[in-house]
Amino acid sequence: MKTLTKAEEQVMHILWELDKALVRDILERLPDPKPAYNTVSTVVRVLEKKGFVSHKSYGTTHEYYPVISKKEYTKFFFGQFMEKYFNNSFKQLTSFFTKENNLSMQELEEMMQEIRQEMSREEKSS
Repeated sequence: MKTLTKAEEQVMHILWELDKALVRDILERLPDPKPAYNTVSTVVRVLEKKGFVSHKSYGTTHEYYPVISKKEYTKFFFGQFMEKYFNNSFKQLTSFFTKENNLSMQELEEMMQEIRQEMSREEKSS
């Protein structure tokens, strides 16, 4: 899997939200100032070449849909992020966010509780 550019990621978020869309549907959801139709069309075709999107044809109209889920990409992206910035160390990541956001002991305890619950759910589903 490849990392997405800002424009590609913006389009993917729209496709993940809509499940399927025409280029004009994507264009409508983009913030102002809106890019040209051809620009959005090009971004979608690049996403298709990268394997993130596929399409169904209806004559000359193409309806695009995500092939990679938001969860899959988030997992990939976060893995890359962890590797590049925190040497794959959750401890370093947690320490960084604790210091930068001045987290209290209560907030850290709440985070730990959420992690325990998620791990428990994963164990039950395995």
